[in-house]
Amino acid sequence: MIPKLYYIPQGNSPKEHLDNLQKACTSGAELVQLNLEITSEKEILKFAKDAREITAQFQTRLIISNHYKIAKEIKADGVHLEKTDSCPTVVRDYLYPWQLIGGTANTLQDCETLIAKEVDYISLAPFRAITSKNNLLTLLGLNGYTEIIENLKTETPIFGVGGITTEDVTDILETGISGIGVSEEITQNFNTIKTFNQLLNASSTAEQRYTLK
Repeated sequence: MIPKLYYIPQGNSPKEHLDNLQKACTSGAELVQLNLEITSEKEILKFAKDAREITAQFQTRLIISNHYKIAKEIKADGVHLEKTDSCPTVVRDYLYPWQLIGGTANTLQDCETLIAKEVDYISLAPFRAITSKNNLLTLLGLNGYTEIIENLKTETPIFGVGGITTEDVTDILETGISGIGVSEEITQNFNTIKTFNQLLNASSTAEQRYTLK
């Protein structure tokens, strides 16, 4: 079972990423995705090991972006692959059977491709623009999420990602999205982890009540 909320640490340095990762774990994060944009494999391995030590103390699950060999070496809980990374099928053969594989998608076709390659979850992004990098991609918003989810009809968890705030959660869940990945909103105030979880779990409770009727 994948938690409905995951945090992607931010920072101007790898150390700041780790500091924020620890703050998130302290504040109750159940799943974090470490995404370090540094080129040295040796450096990434070092910081990934540090991240594994931190998350282990809090029993928080750790996903490593892109570097699946490092994810296996440090026994992370999984790896997250961008569209330009290695094929999930190849990665699956390399990882331990219990490790998760997630992938990023921007279109219905992206999602279908990832589902065919049996990923464990999909991050559908971006919800809204947050960086210049997003300008190259279609901003999905609520309408984009609704259209893709309705056409997919899959059991694979689909997470909304990209500039999501606490005010967006209820509307996003109504599109059929399973959960959310958050970076900036949590980095600015780690207490929002509790708020996000309350909103996400409130939706689950409402669904259960509806089903029981």
